[in-house]
Amino acid sequence: MIIIADSGSTKTDWRIVTNDSVLSQAQSAGFNPMYQEADEIFQEVNDVLLPQLSDKNPEAIYYYGAGCSSPERNQRVVDALRRAFPDALISVDHDLLAAARALCGRKPGIACILGTGSNTCLYDGTDIIDNVPSLGFLLGDEGSGAFMGKLLMKAYMYRELPEDLATSLKNTYNLTKDGFLDTLYGSAIPSRYMATFARFMHDKQKHPIIHGMIYENFSEFFERHVVKYADHQTLPVNFVGSISYYFSDILKQVAKKYGLHIETILQSPSEGLIKYHQELLQTFGSPKKV
Repeated sequence: MIIIADSGSTKTDWRIVTNDSVLSQAQSAGFNPMYQEADEIFQEVNDVLLPQLSDKNPEAIYYYGAGCSSPERNQRVVDALRRAFPDALISVDHDLLAAARALCGRKPGIACILGTGSNTCLYDGTDIIDNVPSLGFLLGDEGSGAFMGKLLMKAYMYRELPEDLATSLKNTYNLTKDGFLDTLYGSAIPSRYMATFARFMHDKQKHPIIHGMIYENFSEFFERHVVKYADHQTLPVNFVGSISYYFSDILKQVAKKYGLHIETILQSPSEGLIKYHQELLQTFGSPKKV
């Protein structure tokens, strides 16, 4: 029995898995070792996760999480999990590797995350071998919900939207300039706030102005990220995340312009990750470091 954890900054999904079934699942708060120490992570695991496991004793824990992008940060998570599961093999990796394994399995491909933020990598079937850096909310996140929200709100505030759209947007969110700016600049996670406007764009995506913004968003993403990878026109390009999932029709239109082949689009990496680790269990018979 193993545990697969998919952790963002908001929540962590824990799935208890054998080589042919999912026994149960649990949920706890999300973790980010960029901001949290091992003691804080352990406290949540001890208080919230362990009572949900009903004395299950996993042989291994495969944890994929936001902020797990350096050995030092990963070690904080390892230390916390080691205290909770002293006998288990523990593997901690970045959520980008989770996306690659969920989308590509054990085959080479390009893996992309398009949710609140964005990220991409070139994957060889085992490891990430290239990564055009994601510069985050201030400088990057092309293709994401946050970037989409920026395009919409700049057009609204600069009075570039037609009256019907501007009125609908204002009424939907009860917008005022001061209220919007106070919320944006007062938010601990401004990207999350900006991404909330992607829902409006989804509802209005057939409007030519909104369709054009969505198209521009994905064009910037492909230009600045995907086309930088070797063999991008021959390797499958795969996506995970709410933005790629709910805007898949326009995403495919833009990909076609660049001669790219989209093979898989998932809303969440969970199902793909479970399949990946179950196949490893079936192949090797016992958990191994991956």
